[in-house]
Amino acid sequence: MRIGTRAKRLTYLIHRWTGVAGCVLMALWFVSGVVMLYVGYPKLTLWERLAPLPALPTEGCCAPLGSLLDGPAPSSAGLMLTSIGGNPSYVLHDPQNHPRVLAAVDGKQQEPVSPARALAEAQVFAPAAPLRHVDEIHEDRWTHSRSLDAHRPLHRIQVEGETPGLLYISSTTGQVVMDAPLTQQRWNYMGAWLHWLYMFRDRPIDPVWSWLVIALSAACTLTAVTGVAVGLWRWRFRGRYKSGARTPYRETWMRWHHISGLVFSGFVCTWIFSGLMSMNPLDIFSPAHGRPDTAAYRGEPGPPDDALSRPAQIVQSLHQAGFAPVELQWRRLGGEAYVLAYDARARTRVVRAGMDGALSVALTWQPNEVMPSARRLFTQPATASQVLADYDTYYYQRHPEAMNGARFLGLPALRLDYEDAGKTRVYIDLRTGEIAMSLDRSQRVNRWLFYFLHSWDTQPLLRSGLAREVAVILVSLGGLAVSLTGVVIGWRRLRSKV
Repeated sequence: MRIGTRAKRLTYLIHRWTGVAGCVLMALWFVSGVVMLYVGYPKLTLWERLAPLPALPTEGCCAPLGSLLDGPAPSSAGLMLTSIGGNPSYVLHDPQNHPRVLAAVDGKQQEPVSPARALAEAQVFAPAAPLRHVDEIHEDRWTHSRSLDAHRPLHRIQVEGETPGLLYISSTTGQVVMDAPLTQQRWNYMGAWLHWLYMFRDRPIDPVWSWLVIALSAACTLTAVTGVAVGLWRWRFRGRYKSGARTPYRETWMRWHHISGLVFSGFVCTWIFSGLMSMNPLDIFSPAHGRPDTAAYRGEPGPPDDALSRPAQIVQSLHQAGFAPVELQWRRLGGEAYVLAYDARARTRVVRAGMDGALSVALTWQPNEVMPSARRLFTQPATASQVLADYDTYYYQRHPEAMNGARFLGLPALRLDYEDAGKTRVYIDLRTGEIAMSLDRSQRVNRWLFYFLHSWDTQPLLRSGLAREVAVILVSLGGLAVSLTGVVIGWRRLRSKV
């Protein structure tokens, strides 16, 4: 009995004193979480990047690849033909992902990106807006993403007029890599920037920030769990207190903290805990048995066939198929070179060269064309395969405001389950021929402990649209009520102690 009394006393003390500061932080998380339903962290989606690009011309545009490349053409999307500053340009990436730009007309190496060139690219993206070059920065509060590392430092362009904001231009390619409208920036101070405590982060990889968020999330999880225990111990399920109530607290703030805590305790605990899981503490959700061998999937690198080295013929073939490309990307699958074409609406076509050199344009890859290469992803065989015409539990598209909303997952997709040590599941986007997602057993667990518990993102709930949003807001308001009543109680206790 003595041990049980001490354990209860310790539980009370932990909840009381971790809750003093924890309730303040949790209140901020609930408010910012609701904001994030509608306003996401600044990002440049694929469709936003492609929308302003002009269609690639069929004549007087682009020199053949053979006259530009002094070696094998880069593979794995290492070579693309796009428009920068309104001019067709080749962008090449080396194996270390360092880009360089060649003028598509003559293959001339482009000079380092000047403020004037940065402004020219920004003008394509925002043609009607007054623009001003602000400065050149390595990183600021909106550009923590590691995907921007190859483009640093970044030119920062101020967009004025009716829709003011910031554009970030790569100093290595001259392309727009991020946009941050002023309205989105302002909402983010109450949204993602506050939610993820980015005021404490100053670099793409910041262990201090990571462990700070982990520690605070763990402390708040402890506050919530001990609160559930205390709430249940103090609630009279049988009988009542002398006041006639089932709660012993007569003071208003204590009574409502107790009642709201019991009503919303399940949501508060799972939501705070899932926030902790989002940080992948101690790398518990990182693949422990290796990742798919993407190099084996793509095959040996090499120059594209002669027919695929002439952009004008590729663009002409696409036009004949009723497709107006704004960007071409040279890729490989099973050692075969092909071109992935995008139009301004981010729709795709696959261009391949036949044995006779004739070009063919297809909407997707066929599963039987992909399977031989997919078998090379692991030394162990695939035990199951299925073509998905609709999203499933793990492979699904989120709205653009979501944290991973910029990642486009196309359909149809080929799903493969392997017999490797991690029981990895791989999804191949048949529209592009690329591996869209790979999840081993631990990553699938993370899908439930983080994404589901934190965002309620199962397919039925996502399809419900407004109903899901209303439900999330209501329970968030309940969690906010628990937190705010705790803030008042904690403040009173601190004031009395002082």
